[in-house]
Amino acid sequence: QHVLAPKDISSTESGAVRVYFTQPGRGPQSGDIAHAVVEFVDATERTLDVCAFELDNRIITEAIVRAAKRGVRVRFVTETDYLDESGVLSLRNAGVPIVDDQRIGALMHNKFMIFDKRAVWTGSMNFTENCAYKNNNHGIYIEDGRIVENYATKFSWMFEQRKFGSPPNRTDRIPNPVVKLADGTQIENYFSPHDRPATKVIESIKLAKKSIHFLAFSFTHDGIGQAMLSRASMSVEVAGVFEKTQAASGHSEYEAMRRAGLAVFLDANPRNMHHKLIVIDGEIVICGSFNFSENADKTNDENLLIIYNRAIAAKFEEEFQRVHQAAKSVEGR
Repeated sequence: QHVLAPKDISSTESGAVRVYFTQPGRGPQSGDIAHAVVEFVDATERTLDVCAFELDNRIITEAIVRAAKRGVRVRFVTETDYLDESGVLSLRNAGVPIVDDQRIGALMHNKFMIFDKRAVWTGSMNFTENCAYKNNNHGIYIEDGRIVENYATKFSWMFEQRKFGSPPNRTDRIPNPVVKLADGTQIENYFSPHDRPATKVIESIKLAKKSIHFLAFSFTHDGIGQAMLSRASMSVEVAGVFEKTQAASGHSEYEAMRRAGLAVFLDANPRNMHHKLIVIDGEIVICGSFNFSENADKTNDENLLIIYNRAIAAKFEEEFQRVHQAAKSVEGR
């Protein structure tokens, strides 16, 4: 049985990295990914910055409201299209200040929280009932001041300066794009659109010597697809799962990979396989809110992590194998 990993898997002097996965179809229960978020919110004492594409998860919303009521300074950034969701309305009623992106043709697609300027939660999971309980998703908690500084910088651009998309000024930068933890773990941290994360993803794919395993909600970026096909032509094992509703769009990389004979399948989840993750050689993990698409790269507000750590990669590889095997069993090939 696949369970989430609520324990530290990379404890260092700089803090900890913790990885969590949803368990689609099991519904709310103690110890699930939504309860993990709630625990971090409930432990917050001074400041809580929330950047959420959507918010309708009941227990996460209630935890954020509790934080505001006990005197935590809560600030909230969201996508204009979802201003009327139940969670957003609850925060507004609790007096939480809310900033939305007010853009047409681009999304504020992040899903992250900053706790007491001490730690960050991010990943593929929207803070919704569907994403927490029905869709395949990951969440990752990182306790490191430099990573916090990165997310706080991006949050400040959006909340304080009302600047979405590119930085407020041409000289503004995310301060710590590459961080090394005390145990040797390296974390690269990029944000769309200004960092053009697709370039970073392609550079990482080119490092693959043995395997590239991916789970992709939306995968329409030709450059990323071609990079994988190129490695496959050099005897690197490329395998993946595509969210079936997105693969049907006609712009997906699915058909090209299938024609190339790669072990790619449509997902088995009756709801959504919502991951955006790649595991390279069992050593490197690419994860976050960043779908493998031109919009994610060039117009949306997104965040991406590239983590070099075998123990962390093993957790994501376990999730890949579970989702991949389920998809393969359904397709029967």
